Amino acid sequence: MATLYQIHSTMDTLRRSVDEMSRTWRTGDSILLLGSTVAFISWLDAYLSDSEIQGIANIYALADDVAQLSTNTSAKLNLETKLSGLLTDEEWVNLTQSTNFSNTNANNAGLDKVVTIAL
Repeated sequence: MATLYQIHSTMDTLRRSVDEMSRTWRTGDSILLLGSTVAFISWLDAYLSDSEIQGIANIYALADDVAQLSTNTSAKLNLETKLSGLLTDEEWVNLTQSTNFSNTNANNAGLDKVVTIAL
């Protein structure tokens, strides 16, 4: 069983969000970037590298949130190489409510908790 960390953060609070997440992180946990947080994925990668967090199973974003980014921004972020997948709202609900969610990119057996970090 694993934890899904849902992060909704501004650029100013992203490092603190990663610090909060690292306190309870376990290998095999996953991250879902909410809202504009996906635009800061390069910074997230850097902050994760500086943290004790290891063994990330998946990093997701919501398809609707990514659609809000300009085409140019999406291309520069290179999201297809940094995200495990884009989730629809229905997949997001299934992920947070099911103990056996799976998709082609998921390696988890299910979630035992969902933690939302919105600083």
